[in-house]
Amino acid sequence: MASVNKVILVGNLGRDPEVRYLPDGSAIANISVATTDTWKDKAGTKQEKTEWHRVSFFGKTAEIAAQYLKKGSQVYLEGRIQTRKWQDKETGQDRYSTEIVGDRMQMLGGRTGAGGDVDFPSQDSGGEGGFGGAPSTGKPGGKGGSNAGGFDNFPDDVPF
Repeated sequence: MASVNKVILVGNLGRDPEVRYLPDGSAIANISVATTDTWKDKAGTKQEKTEWHRVSFFGKTAEIAAQYLKKGSQVYLEGRIQTRKWQDKETGQDRYSTEIVGDRMQMLGGRTGAGGDVDFPSQDSGGEGGFGGAPSTGKPGGKGGSNAGGFDNFPDDVPF
């Protein structure tokens, strides 16, 4: 039987990305993303719960995350859940860390000095612009238009 390990998150960064480089020069970026659920309980009181997620990006996606993401940035990301086993140096006990290995990322919202949403290609998208292959600016087919920031710049087969 087939299985699926897929995570989709939309949340805000709790701190600036932490970036490291491997000896071969490839980048690893770690971010902490908060997602918040809100609901009303039986008494009608608003309740809120924030969940924190550790996310790691590798390669070009890590470099882009390090360059453009900052504390408070809103981000859409896709990836998979991975659990690592390690030993505590002080006690020698086995420990486990569960994190998300991100393979796609898109900044949401604006940034001072930037004009709205910015779409970045992932490592595996072939440079066709973020997830889904939708161009990030202009109309499909390379035609520019006066409505470059509107809804007319998406192809008809966008999956949402």
